[in-house]
Amino acid sequence: MIALPHKDILEGRLTMDVFAADLWNVFKGEAVDDYKNPDSFFQKTYPTFGLRNLLKIAGKRLRSEGGDSVIQIQTPFGGGKTHSLIALYHAFSTGKYVEDAIKANVVVIVGTAISPKEENGKITGTIWGEIERQLEGEVKELDLSVSPGRDKLEELFRKHQPLLILMDEVLQYTTKAAGIKVGDSNLASQTMAFMQELTECVKSLKKTLLVLTLPSSIIEHYDESAEKLFVQLQKVSGRMEKIYTPVAGEEIYEVVRRRLFREIDNERAREVVEEFVNYYEREGIIQEKAEYRDKMMKSYPFHPEVIDVLHNRWGSIPTFQRTRGVLRILSLAIYRLKDSSIPLIRPCDLDLTYSELAEELIKHIGREYESVLSADITGSNANAKKVDKSTGVTYQGLNLGTKLATAIFLYSFSGGEKGASLGDLKLACSDTNVPSSVITDVIEGLKSNLFYLQSDITRYFFTSQPNLNSILVTRMSEIDNGVIKAATKSLTERFSGKDIPVYIWPSKPKDIPDSEELKLIILPENDGKLCKNILENYGENPRVNKNTLFFLCPMESERFSFENWLRKLLAWRRIDEDKSLNLTELQQKEVKKNLGEMSKAERIQLRSFYRLVYVPSKDGFREIDLGIPVFGKTETLSREVINRLKAEGEIVEKLSPLLISEKYLRDKDYVETGRLFKAMLSTPGEPRVTKSKFISSIRDGVKQGIFGSGILRDGSVECLKFKENTEVLLSDYEVIIRKEICEKPKAEEGRVEEELEGYEEVEEEEKETGILVEDEDKEKPKPPVVIPKFKKVKLSVEVPRGKFSEFYTGVILPIEKSFGEAEIKIEIEAKNGEIPKSEYENKVKETLLQINAKFKEEELEE
Repeated sequence: MIALPHKDILEGRLTMDVFAADLWNVFKGEAVDDYKNPDSFFQKTYPTFGLRNLLKIAGKRLRSEGGDSVIQIQTPFGGGKTHSLIALYHAFSTGKYVEDAIKANVVVIVGTAISPKEENGKITGTIWGEIERQLEGEVKELDLSVSPGRDKLEELFRKHQPLLILMDEVLQYTTKAAGIKVGDSNLASQTMAFMQELTECVKSLKKTLLVLTLPSSIIEHYDESAEKLFVQLQKVSGRMEKIYTPVAGEEIYEVVRRRLFREIDNERAREVVEEFVNYYEREGIIQEKAEYRDKMMKSYPFHPEVIDVLHNRWGSIPTFQRTRGVLRILSLAIYRLKDSSIPLIRPCDLDLTYSELAEELIKHIGREYESVLSADITGSNANAKKVDKSTGVTYQGLNLGTKLATAIFLYSFSGGEKGASLGDLKLACSDTNVPSSVITDVIEGLKSNLFYLQSDITRYFFTSQPNLNSILVTRMSEIDNGVIKAATKSLTERFSGKDIPVYIWPSKPKDIPDSEELKLIILPENDGKLCKNILENYGENPRVNKNTLFFLCPMESERFSFENWLRKLLAWRRIDEDKSLNLTELQQKEVKKNLGEMSKAERIQLRSFYRLVYVPSKDGFREIDLGIPVFGKTETLSREVINRLKAEGEIVEKLSPLLISEKYLRDKDYVETGRLFKAMLSTPGEPRVTKSKFISSIRDGVKQGIFGSGILRDGSVECLKFKENTEVLLSDYEVIIRKEICEKPKAEEGRVEEELEGYEEVEEEEKETGILVEDEDKEKPKPPVVIPKFKKVKLSVEVPRGKFSEFYTGVILPIEKSFGEAEIKIEIEAKNGEIPKSEYENKVKETLLQINAKFKEEELEE
């Protein structure tokens, strides 16, 4: 161990009494051993320049070698005033321990231990009475209600020289004395008169010294009346005294080390310090390496910033006892870290989860900071712990978020400057194994996650007021799932596009038309059952054009992340719109900045959520993952889906005529074009192509001679077009034919041509002469084939039970497609069963009303 703490520190005997210097208890022999026992006291007391000088001046005066007759010790609260009086008491009551000490009579007056009283018209407990009691053993000559006067004091003191009078907490005594009447005045006024007589008296005695303490300001006192007494006391005692400060500058480092540590291995300490100052210089954190090395050696094993922050910043808080408070907090820190192997105690190493240590801080700043610490630093789910986990595997075990938050908390409180700069934090928290740039990243994480961390242009600090993060989390908690659902749908509608028909969040299969065009269906959830239901059904009827559907579904593993992002976006909008928040100008700018950044990310966030496309296939559905979106891409969801499906071959720009021949004519002589196109629309997994592109592919195939086109008549086909342009109608009789059937021997082709020419010649001659020309040796050519057509169709049929879907697709649809007017009348007579009235009204009749069916007759029997 480089630094070995004192036994009481290691054993956790850390009550405030250990550090609370009480001159009266020392005088009475009732103090703790560290103060009562001179050996222990001087062993753990660092002789600062101020203390050495004070003892030297006192010794000189008590030996009648001149020097000041009245010395006032003035420091902030807890600055070492009482400790200095105890050093004087031990040194001159024993005549040992320090150079220049002589044995003297020592009078101890502590204002908080002496209580003036009025009993039966007589006042007891006066300061002058207590002085006589200590010197003479009883109160006799000075048993007075008023100040005894200079002559009586001089007579008493001269008998007991060398005489050292130590006075502590005089203001507290005077405040109590103000309530006791003495004639037309009060005891406080008499005490002020006594203090003036006392200072004048000791000046006239060459071997008498008065040492008294006063606080450095009225902040420590009670009320306005005490302030008046304080000013008056300063005037009375300040006419003759010299003011000494026990602890100055960097001496506090040695004071702390001497009191808390029994032994320090300076050689090993130097190695640690050298490693840190080299790191600071390398990282550009310090400028004067030699100067800072000396400072670190003086404060080791504490980082200088630990003591500076507590002594200078916290010490400027009125209730904080500067030296005593620092010792108490650091002793608790050492006890908590006694089993740690850290080479240096930095501000960030103080464990605020240790309740005793945290209490020593909170009692000076307010109970509201208990919830601040719990929320941001010490709680089991504290926000700083989230930052710890986000620092990456390399630094995760270092708890950098919690450590930096701890340091910022310590820097946040002061009677003057508050907060820590980035430079402060790099100096106070850097680890020689971690680049200091990591601290910058961690601070950004803290700014984004902590609820009470504030910042201005250059500094970071905690307050008890919630910051924007806290307001944001509160507003996020107010946004329910219904709002998120509506916002998700709205965002989807904005970015869906119209590159093909898009149907967003349909509630039932009939919301999706059973048409021939390709359609994108965007669903709110990744619901395989709903996809299948839409694919197979169109209302009460089976869906025909199944191969025209594509489904875009969210990746459920991304739902939490997306909805959290969306909830945050909505919360920022609400904060921006809420004028009652009274945000600072800096906070308003931050709100606008965050809102702008999140708004720019809307598409990429939505696309990260919606990334799974389901394409109908022969075996169910094929899943296509669109993958992680590309930042900056602006295309709509429908356009991105189409482009990906084209790249995957699920949508084709144009069917290859060779593919048509190989796939559909390999084992057949012909295929009806209309049926083929409908089969491609209705059969999942078939090539998907638009109607115009399909027709173009047929034309190209005929012209290129890959197959021919013709008609189907009486069960046989006739090839009409081959290797030439043709019109494609996709009619019921139109077919494409294997090229082998359309290919004829040249001779046969010539004969056919001659027959056709002869037919044309005879026909021309008949037109000219009006005489039928017959050629017995030559058979008359057949006229061109005419496709038979019906101009009117009227049917009355009975459809077998369970065959209505076939009736609909094979009869009603072709007729509606072929005729401009098609009046379809349906007569239903249902028997041998029953249907609930509600089902009839809500399903049967409601459906008829929705499709605008005209009721010719309705007969119901109950």
